[in-house]
Amino acid sequence: MNINEFYSRYAAGQRDFRNLNLMAANLRNLNLKGINLSGANLTKANLTRTNLSRANLSGAILIGANLTETNFTQTNLRDANLTDTNLADADLRNAYLSVEVCEKLK
Repeated sequence: MNINEFYSRYAAGQRDFRNLNLMAANLRNLNLKGINLSGANLTKANLTRTNLSRANLSGAILIGANLTETNFTQTNLRDANLTDTNLADADLRNAYLSVEVCEKLK
């Protein structure tokens, strides 16, 4: 699925995008509240100022992603790979993080 199809499906109400490949996608400033991106490949994606509150990103690959000012309030980030991500000013209030993820954020 290309990025335009993703946008169209999301706008039409689809919220389940498990295991989707969005490598290097520009998802900046979007409202993706409640989306299911579990297992998705978001390597080097730009998610700056994106609303991912109440989303499911469990097992997602976010290596090198830009997550500056991203809203992760009540988001499931268990087993997500956040290696080399930029989490400057990200909102992680009440986010669900596995111990391994928390260790990487130190």
